Amino acid sequence: MAGDVSNRTGGSTLVPLALRCRACGAAHFHPVLSLGQTPLANALLSESDLSHPEPAYPLDVVLCRACTLVQITLSVPPDRLFADYAYFSSFSDAWVAHAERLARRLMESRALTSESLVVEVASNDGYLLQHYQRAGIPVLGIEPAENIARIAEARGINSIVQFFGPDLARDLRASGLQAHVIHANNVLAHVPDLTGVVCGFQTLLAPGGVVVVEAPYVRDLIDHGEFDTIYHEHLCYFSLTALVRLFLAQSLTIVDVERLPTHGGSLRIFAERTEDEPEVGPSVDRLLQEEAVWGIDRPERYDTFASDAERIRQDLVDFVAASRAAGRRVAAYGAAAKGATMLNFAGLTSREIDFVVDRNSHKHGRFMPGAHVPILPVEALLERQPADTLLLTWNFADEILEQQAEYRRRGGRFVVAVPRLEVR
Repeated sequence: MAGDVSNRTGGSTLVPLALRCRACGAAHFHPVLSLGQTPLANALLSESDLSHPEPAYPLDVVLCRACTLVQITLSVPPDRLFADYAYFSSFSDAWVAHAERLARRLMESRALTSESLVVEVASNDGYLLQHYQRAGIPVLGIEPAENIARIAEARGINSIVQFFGPDLARDLRASGLQAHVIHANNVLAHVPDLTGVVCGFQTLLAPGGVVVVEAPYVRDLIDHGEFDTIYHEHLCYFSLTALVRLFLAQSLTIVDVERLPTHGGSLRIFAERTEDEPEVGPSVDRLLQEEAVWGIDRPERYDTFASDAERIRQDLVDFVAASRAAGRRVAAYGAAAKGATMLNFAGLTSREIDFVVDRNSHKHGRFMPGAHVPILPVEALLERQPADTLLLTWNFADEILEQQAEYRRRGGRFVVAVPRLEVR
């Protein structure tokens, strides 16, 4: 069964679990970080929920010694995480623009027509597929959160409310569907059955088609101390080394890879059916060599992550304490999952943080899990003018700072904690 992952890191104890690697099935792990018992990061609370106990689960990160996949040790059932989801991709203008650039690029490079089919796994509210649809290219969204899929359908995006896997892929293929492009943006990290989902890609992909996957990059996670991107929805943190092995095992070959600045640093991979004998571009070998030099398979390369997380936590706690002691009001921007991880690990609650603002109207009137900080519309920043605002969604910092120019002109300050404390 599992290797012994008992160790004390990040102030909490990792316990031995009957765990096998989600990618390769191996059972020998190296402990990386423990964030202790935390609530589900997207389980926003109503006011009536505040008087009831919140479920909390261990959030421990380990490295697979066999295939180098970094992963958490616990899988919370997906239907509990995603059945009623509050993340809507279209609330970020920058992310919609990012999706449009990618769609236009694929339309041109793959010569897509009205006879093609583009499928997105975890299609959210149609933020990406809408760009293909407007160009007259047939699309299909697969989205397990019914509340979000219905918004996509209202935009005219044909959507299946279901979790993607080999069974659904076989059913779709049996119905005559084959995808010329399959997108999976920031979803591969969310699925407990990695091999099943990648097998589904291979099953549904048309000959000559391409799978395009984006996922946060583990090197950036470690190098920049981005511990707040760890939460129960994110089961895995990928390197190209781990992805190449995972895809090859399901007869898919990664032919190209790009590093992106999105979400604190991401990979975008392009994979084709191995049986089509695709040509592998130089970007793949180059990045694999970089990872080998970096130490992607060396456990000691990951050992500073816990101390970096503790440093970031302490710097933020000290800043908030000093700000409050000076009579300055402190708020936060971004009721996202990474914000919940940061607030809970730092022990910051409604006693220290007056409120958090978010553009997503579906979150207004609710409260952050664990921290119990109320969530308000973004307009509250100007209405209440807190002196300091923690920028929890630092991955959209440029977009947010531009939008909040008036708040800053009036003397408000944004505070970014990752990778180091910075006042902007």
